[in-house]
Amino acid sequence: MPDISKRAASLGTENAFVVLAEVNALARQGRDIISFCIGQPDFPAPEHVQEAAIRAIRGGKHGYTPSAGIDELREAAARYLAAMRGGLPIRPEDVVIGAGAKPFIAYAILSTTDYGAGDEVIYPNPGFPIYESQILAHGARPVPIHLHEDRDFAFDPAELEKLITPRTKLLILNYPHNPTGGCLSKTELQEIARILAKHPQVWVYADEIYSRLVFGGDFFSIAQVPGMYERTIISDGASKTWAMTGWRIGFTSNPVLAPVFTRWITNTDSCASQVSQWAAVEAINGPQAAAEAMKASFLDRRNFIVQLLNDVPGVKCRVPGGAFYVWPNVTEACRMIGAADSEEFRKRLLNEAGVALLADIHFGARVPGEGQHVRFSYAASKQAIEKGVARMADFIRKNTKKAA
Repeated sequence: MPDISKRAASLGTENAFVVLAEVNALARQGRDIISFCIGQPDFPAPEHVQEAAIRAIRGGKHGYTPSAGIDELREAAARYLAAMRGGLPIRPEDVVIGAGAKPFIAYAILSTTDYGAGDEVIYPNPGFPIYESQILAHGARPVPIHLHEDRDFAFDPAELEKLITPRTKLLILNYPHNPTGGCLSKTELQEIARILAKHPQVWVYADEIYSRLVFGGDFFSIAQVPGMYERTIISDGASKTWAMTGWRIGFTSNPVLAPVFTRWITNTDSCASQVSQWAAVEAINGPQAAAEAMKASFLDRRNFIVQLLNDVPGVKCRVPGGAFYVWPNVTEACRMIGAADSEEFRKRLLNEAGVALLADIHFGARVPGEGQHVRFSYAASKQAIEKGVARMADFIRKNTKKAA
């Protein structure tokens, strides 16, 4: 057989889907599994959005669209992105529609770095695993910047200043953050911008897909800091805000790179689904009551799960600022039950207690000195949260006795 390329062999994955396969295999065996693995809303898309898709189908909107998206969605997304970000001067021609927000991670790296040239991309660790995977696949050098628990899972801007070199071409920021739920404050973003002012060769990829799920105050984008708009790639989408993960609609804005991203889409997907694009027009322009109700529910669940987890033996959980994830510290719980690390803890919890989580190593190399963590997605019912955390507490208590 011919060999596959080194690039393909080194391509990473998103372990949430790997663990989901484990969960499904156990479920097929009749096991009762409570899963907190997948980061997607557990709500249906709003009814008026569904109806808009049906109208599009029945109206014959089945064909290709321009690679950058239909005019109606680019116009709606431009207004939406600008209104969410302090009135930035975003024009429809600055916005490109993609098949989800995820492809723009690759397009941003491909558009700002050259393969094998030694170009560097700084990205958060722990972080969405596709960042590192795509940096490596496209021949750049991944440079992790560590997030710290005592900073509510933000990074120290002084560490960023040390990491930037003349070869740094792109900084990836994600806030609210997956997997920790952490946020970057306006003050922190202003300090990051101050540092970047010394390094005009560095672009910023602002992954703001959870922008509507900030629980403490208004969302603030680094693109709003003076001097940052033209060098910031703003990435958002329909998936999290309107529970449209499977509809695959992302929208990204940059006044310089929009034509480049359009060409990448022409070379890859051709265009996003026309039906989904019309549904997204309705999502943005239509009533927002369903989106606000989902946000309120996530806030209620956040408070609920944090309280429950902090009552579990050996577990400490900070209050995340956004998204729908918590990142509890299970260092002491691992010690209590004799687990070597969070991954052993995760596997035993799944197989012995029927609770599915993700371990910190699914989101990058473990941060030195930060201990052991796991990720819960609390996009689940309060009943499932209560039952799952109770199983986890019982598992720790039972195995602590055995270890003793």
